[in-house]
Amino acid sequence: MGKLVQVQLGEYRQAQFYDLNNIECKRGDYVVLEVDRGSEFGQVITDVENTCAGKTDQAKGKIIRKCTNGDLKQIENNRGKARDAIGICSRKITDRKLDMQLVKAEYVFDSSKIIFFFTADGRVDFRNLVKDLARVFRVRIELKQIGVRDKAKIISGYGVCGRELCCSSYMLDFHQLSIKMAKEQGLPLNPSRISGVCGRIKCCMAYEFDVYKQYTKHLPRVGETVSTPEGKGKVVELNVLKKYANVDVGEGKVVRKDYVFSV
Repeated sequence: MGKLVQVQLGEYRQAQFYDLNNIECKRGDYVVLEVDRGSEFGQVITDVENTCAGKTDQAKGKIIRKCTNGDLKQIENNRGKARDAIGICSRKITDRKLDMQLVKAEYVFDSSKIIFFFTADGRVDFRNLVKDLARVFRVRIELKQIGVRDKAKIISGYGVCGRELCCSSYMLDFHQLSIKMAKEQGLPLNPSRISGVCGRIKCCMAYEFDVYKQYTKHLPRVGETVSTPEGKGKVVELNVLKKYANVDVGEGKVVRKDYVFSV
């Protein structure tokens, strides 16, 4: 029975499942992968003891071996060449006056292709740019347009919480986000307060949203009239996670009303 392990393909590409193929490896190891068009490298991002048994039809390929010292030197050499490629590509973009912002470049493991990641407000006709780059590098060229959230994931950085960005530290996929999540959690609808470094709604808006949604079913809304031991009054403040409401019962008197429920 086969086992699957999740591997981050290359430097910046999607994490997917690969057949462990009885190779001894652990989280953080670099491995060489067999994929559709040859071999690639990637980094194991899950613990082997937590891999999925069976379901090998989900595998995008299989692990050939752990990276040798020679493989690691090749990967590091490719990183150096990619840094040089960014400078050349940037100059070609400027020469062509294309409305696009280059983010990163990556050589595939065997150096047969360079992938350039870029952002742009709309579609960009980069066919002539591809020809320019192919003449310079003499390898296959792929230009991949990404969104601002993907850009933040690739570049990385730190959020206002002081921690490394969630998208670049552990998240494999992005959550579906909406302004409703901030409303449900009683957060100020100020873009500067609820937006991340990418300019979109913070990913952490989704972490407690389901809890808030369940709890608010059992709690009154701000402005709603409720009964308390001190008499009826209007809810002026709500603490969803601690399950209580502050109620104005008149004459400037505010009392706390606790709610007990389980979800």
